[in-house]
Amino acid sequence: MRTALLRGLPAVLLTVLSLATATPVHAAETVPLADAVARLPLANESREGYTREAFKHWNAGDDPADSCTTRNEVLIAEAVEAPAVGPRCRITGGSWWSYYDQTAVTSASGLDIDHMVPLAEAWDSGASAWTAQRREAYANDQGAEASLVAVTARSNRSKADQDPAQWMPPASDVHCRYAAEWTGTKLRWNLTVDDTERTALNDLAAACPDQTVAYTPAA
Repeated sequence: MRTALLRGLPAVLLTVLSLATATPVHAAETVPLADAVARLPLANESREGYTREAFKHWNAGDDPADSCTTRNEVLIAEAVEAPAVGPRCRITGGSWWSYYDQTAVTSASGLDIDHMVPLAEAWDSGASAWTAQRREAYANDQGAEASLVAVTARSNRSKADQDPAQWMPPASDVHCRYAAEWTGTKLRWNLTVDDTERTALNDLAAACPDQTVAYTPAA
């Protein structure tokens, strides 16, 4: 018995050592906004072939057993005051803070779940070459808090599919945060920027010298 245990020790030790020394494949990073913008690959954009249906959403979310779609899971997670969740994930009550326009919302029906980088912009910036499964993962990404944001329907529809060169949140005091979350989302998904977008982001970085960007590359 003792001999068998000793023979097994080298394999066990190798396993422990490999786990201890392994470097995470997708490590989180936090860098200044200006450095983050510099990491974004530059490329021309193309919307050829885009349809919203190319990004399947909303799917069953991170927990299919809860009967909630991604939309409702985000609403529950981002609520300032927790809503009641009934059968089939019916949401009642609760309150939310739409940071784009600094507006309190007390009805889930008054909110949209915004893709920080809109689906059409993602398509333009590299998602057109992805598989359908990766586009679905992008459209339902709850792996980063900034990817999906509960905001007023008014502000989301004003934004539409525009990048920061074309649209910024109405509340000017959140521009640094928005620029960081936009940049972090593009880095997370290895999406490109075009010249005008990069110029706008560089301008924002210059105006936000203390802003950092935290992101983890998507699997």
